[in-house]
Formats: sequence, C-alpha cells, structure tokens
Amino acid sequence: MSTAKKEFKKVTTNVLQEMKRSGEKISMLTAYDYTMAQILDHAGVDVLLVGDSASNVMAGHETTLPITLDQMIYHASSVVRAIDRALIVVDLPFGSYQGNSKEALNSAIKIMKESGAHAVKLEGGREVKESIERILTAGIPVMGHLGLTPQSIYKFGTYTVRAKEEDEAKRLLEDAHVLEKSGCFALVLEKIPASLAETVAKELLIPVIGIGAGNGVDGQVLVTHDMLGMTNEFNPRFLRRYLNLYDSMSAAFQQYVKDVKSRDFPNDNEQY
Repeated sequence: MSTAKKEFKKVTTNVLQEMKRSGEKISMLTAYDYTMAQILDHAGVDVLLVGDSASNVMAGHETTLPITLDQMIYHASSVVRAIDRALIVVDLPFGSYQGNSKEALNSAIKIMKESGAHAVKLEGGREVKESIERILTAGIPVMGHLGLTPQSIYKFGTYTVRAKEEDEAKRLLEDAHVLEKSGCFALVLEKIPASLAETVAKELLIPVIGIGAGNGVDGQVLVTHDMLGMTNEFNPRFLRRYLNLYDSMSAAFQQYVKDVKSRDFPNDNEQY
C-alpha cells in the first residue's frame, strides 16, 4: 500500500476517504483562534478540530462540560476565517445533542450557518445514532467519537484507558460499526488499547483517527497547546511534546518585564 503524500488543494470528507484508501496518514490538531489556525493550516495540517477542549485550554475549566454552543461558534468562526486548505470540524458541546435528535439537528445547523465550518463531531455510540441520522438529513457531515468520551467523565469517574475489558471492547467495536452504518464520515478513538484501535480501523471503511490509540489507525489528533508544551501539568503517555513553549514563553515574558523596569525597552530605535 502506498504511503506517498498527495497534495490536495482543499481537504474534504472525500479526500479523507481517499487518504485512507491510499494509506496516507491523516494529521489533525485542535484550533480555537485565528492566529493559531492560520499557522496550522499553512503547516499542512489536514483537519483542524475546534474541540470542546477549549473549555479547558482557553477558559480554564476542569472539564469540557461548561462550554456553550455559542462559545463553540465563536471559536469556530475565528478558525474558519484563517484557513485555506484544512477541513474544519466542530465539537457539539455537552447538552446540545444528547437525548434529543431534534435539538442535535438544530445545534448542528446553528454551528454550520453561523461559523462556516465543514462538519461537526459528537461523542457516543448507539445511543446517539438517531441524532447522527437526523443531522445527516440536513447534509451536515458527522464525525463520531468513541473510547474515552470527556463529556461523560462523571459517568466514567476517571480518565484512564477505556475498553480494556472484553465486554467493553466488544461494545466499542459494535458501536464503531453502528456509527459507520449511520453515516459518519470518520471516527475518533480516544485512549483505548492499540490492538483494539487497529482492529476498528481495519474493519471500517471510514477513516479512524486516534488519540492515545496507537499507530494502527488512519491518523492522529492531539491538542495543539499540549504538543507545543504550552501546558506543563498534563503528561499522558500518548503525548509527544514537539516544543517546550511554556519555558520559552515564560523566559521571554520575564525578559520583557525586566527590560521595561530597567527602561531598556523601548530603546532609541524603537520609538518615533
């Protein structure tokens, strides 16, 4: 199977399918603002996820639950204005789709109309099947999400690896097939055993993107602030830090304070 990278002018759901068929891995990172999204897009990231993780990263909440639909639309709108190539997927936040397929449709329509995004993502398996099918009636692409589902953290009570036991693994695999048959164009698997994730990716025709799910899937997603080392208290096994911006930025800010206090900034060349 070929793993050569093909250049696409615009990444679409069909392009992701083509990438899976050709064996090209899919790169996906989170984005919440214009400046970061522009850098990510120019760097060639295939999919930008406007994640409800903005609740943690941008607003400082302990969980993803507090963020609202309007706040997600604000972040998504900022990201959409920055990109030329990437596919923009927006999380449906907690309370905007669970248990009510009509509300799910209305939430998805609101996101698409007001932000200009390309697709939505929601968490859950067979219990959200009706919501997925209803959203799809409006022509809105849906990405699924199984494994560790942060919106259900109080149900799980822990952020540990999911589907280690046979019964839960079997249910996850069944749910993956349910999501595919319901019409999802792709699936995120979070924090599950690598062998199970690889099985899911092999059995499904749609792309499977992992976070803490090993290398046997069709692509990877990380929270951008984590992989850049802007957050220093979050250290799961699956996270690779490509930079240590926390220390670099702290040093720059401290130097700025020092320069201002000592009247070194601005110097003669930095004023009119």
